[in-house]
Amino acid sequence: MVEEKGWKWSSTGMGCAEVKLSSWDNFNDFISKHMLDYDTYIWRGQRCDDWNLESTLDRLINTAKVAKTKRYGFRQAHLEQFQFAVRGRRGGNPPEIKDENDWWALGQHHGLATPLLDWTTSPFVAAYFAFINQGENQTRQRAIYALHRPTVESKVQELVRNKELENKQAKQELASGERRGGLLSDLLLDMPVRPEVEFIRPLSDENQRLVNQGGLFTRAPSGKPLDQWVRENFKDETGYTLIKIGIPHRDRSDCLKMLNRMNINHLTLFPDLYGASKFCNLFGEIEKY
Repeated sequence: MVEEKGWKWSSTGMGCAEVKLSSWDNFNDFISKHMLDYDTYIWRGQRCDDWNLESTLDRLINTAKVAKTKRYGFRQAHLEQFQFAVRGRRGGNPPEIKDENDWWALGQHHGLATPLLDWTTSPFVAAYFAFINQGENQTRQRAIYALHRPTVESKVQELVRNKELENKQAKQELASGERRGGLLSDLLLDMPVRPEVEFIRPLSDENQRLVNQGGLFTRAPSGKPLDQWVRENFKDETGYTLIKIGIPHRDRSDCLKMLNRMNINHLTLFPDLYGASKFCNLFGEIEKY
């Protein structure tokens, strides 16, 4: 553990580290001293520091207690229902959406449970989303995550190459009669290998919120939180692929007031009537906001 004035930094192993700040006032200092030159990290804020990096769709599936054998079908039916439900609701002459991830991205910022997680290129926007909401069972700390995108992408490419080699070897064994297969297994071997973790930046003009938030998404394996995936795939790594920063919940008002002075608020991050309404509500909630 490394302890400096205002924070404690400890490696938790498996490519992960944890930083605990003594107050919100130390966040800017920490970013300036340790993270300013690392522009390849992306950021995410969460209200409770004991939450996993789990998608809303996985939470919905777990809540509904969908059997593992039926989860793929549940996801596909959920997306198809959304595609039908939005017909006639995307404005006049909307652009065609062909990619599945672009459909999920459209739903993500309109309240749909999806397999995506929101991230931003700004640690301060992530801090805003960590502190803006209130709810029951609040932990003593809010959490901000930093994910090193190039390291994850490199690992994903490695896993894809390994899987492709496995499939190639299996097909050769089938062809030579060294192993038995079936129609389903043969089809799976011929399918392109999908990356276990994907980074998604939609080009659609339909989501102005995403643009204002410097936003992007990750899609992790279904049923597996992203932090769990990192720990499983970086067991022997000494670098920091995922950093978790904890900030005391008691500093919520100071955090949101400071971010508002930096022009980070619902008015700028949500350029619509919803954003304007939420922005105004905070003036009644936080003194001198």
